[in-house]
Amino acid sequence: MYYSFRNKYLEDLPEEDTVVWRCTKEGCKGWMRDNFAFESKPVCCLCSSPMVSEKKLLPQLFNSNDDLKAVKKGIQIKPAKVTPA
Repeated sequence: MYYSFRNKYLEDLPEEDTVVWRCTKEGCKGWMRDNFAFESKPVCCLCSSPMVSEKKLLPQLFNSNDDLKAVKKGIQIKPAKVTPA
């Protein structure tokens, strides 16, 4: 526990080993939790480099959507043709 600026004690969040994806590009700090990734082998959203799987000690988060990788991606909308009048 620690003492906050509002003079109240706050509880420590429980932590667990979590599978994450980390960017392979040197100097890039991009990473994401595996259970929040949309692809089975994602690319970094910051620099578009490949990512590798590893474990990190992080606070527990509950993802109500069980499998984001199974969710269909949105359908691309094609621009409508404009005909001159």
